[in-house]
Amino acid sequence: MNSIVSKKDFPSAGSFVYLNAANVGLMYGEAEKVIKEWHKDLAYNGSNNFNENAEESVFKKLHIAAAALINAEPDDIAAGSSATELLCSLAWAVSPTKDQNVVSTETVFPSTIYPWQRVAKSTGCEIRLAKEKNNFINTDDIIALIDQNTAAVSISHVEYANGQLYNLELLADAVHAHNALLVVDATQSAGAIPIDIKAHNVDVLISGAYKWLCGPFGSAFMYLTPYLQEKLEPGLVGFRSHENMWDLDARRINYVSTAAKFEFSTMAFGCALGFSESIDFIYKTGVETIFQHNKLLSDRLIEGMLEIGAKITSPLNDKDRTSIVRAHIESVDTYQLKNGLQNAQVFVSTRGNSIRFSPHLYNTLDDIDKAINEIKKWLRNN
Repeated sequence: MNSIVSKKDFPSAGSFVYLNAANVGLMYGEAEKVIKEWHKDLAYNGSNNFNENAEESVFKKLHIAAAALINAEPDDIAAGSSATELLCSLAWAVSPTKDQNVVSTETVFPSTIYPWQRVAKSTGCEIRLAKEKNNFINTDDIIALIDQNTAAVSISHVEYANGQLYNLELLADAVHAHNALLVVDATQSAGAIPIDIKAHNVDVLISGAYKWLCGPFGSAFMYLTPYLQEKLEPGLVGFRSHENMWDLDARRINYVSTAAKFEFSTMAFGCALGFSESIDFIYKTGVETIFQHNKLLSDRLIEGMLEIGAKITSPLNDKDRTSIVRAHIESVDTYQLKNGLQNAQVFVSTRGNSIRFSPHLYNTLDDIDKAINEIKKWLRNN
């Protein structure tokens, strides 16, 4: 099995075995180049080239690229410095009241619920978390928490620790039956799992750049469904929030009517330009192609870990699984094993007392075989 990308796209991928995209993905080479060039130009030329016109239109490419990736429109996309920043602004925009609630899971990555927790401290709204059962969240348990007072269900499309995938259409139907919002953190899915925002019927979807989308730290995007674009007032505002950002008048603020109203400040703009390059690359490679490639890699991982005697603590059925594979080996110090693999130039993460593997498009079956062989070698010697 050959790689589905070329060596020039990810120059370091052949130097070591990197099975850690759920932590930080390797960056697409052209994205790195664009970011460096932008920073170099800024360092040497200041605003000579990055002038007012360039700054005003700096997110245009990202709007177009992200929209194409998820089958949205460019006006539905807002750019930001991080998924958390965008979610914080959204949570304050929604500001559930003391008689309302927000639903999530107790296994969600904390940044997906912390913004709502902060709002709850001010408004008194209730936070409801579906409980884990045998390292798995039953979707019915999420739905059971939704009622007529639910303002939003805020979940990760894919759970970071074990790779559990949620059926967004099923959740959207339950959420919208109670006139609530479905807010999805796609940082662990965008670029690895096909997303069709129109088919999924999601109200808000947010993703950072630096995992499966192979982009940089310092950039993210948010999809905002059209009916919310005029209704919501951003929780975070700045000079970019005004409909004419260079009409600098502190006496008023008139928002644009698109998702771009959530873009409020200066940032490391080169990261946004690099992010648009990485999204374009993922889109042209084909997310379905990437999904099938990664599934083959995770199949081999699961097979190899089961042969070792490990317990797979990620979902194994097709409807709930992704290429994130978490495995537990009885009576093994997970951190020592991780360090041993690192010494052998195999890079993974630990989550609890388990090893978390997350192969991506730049990996091959040879990478998986090396990882399994290095684990076997470590087990023999320890």
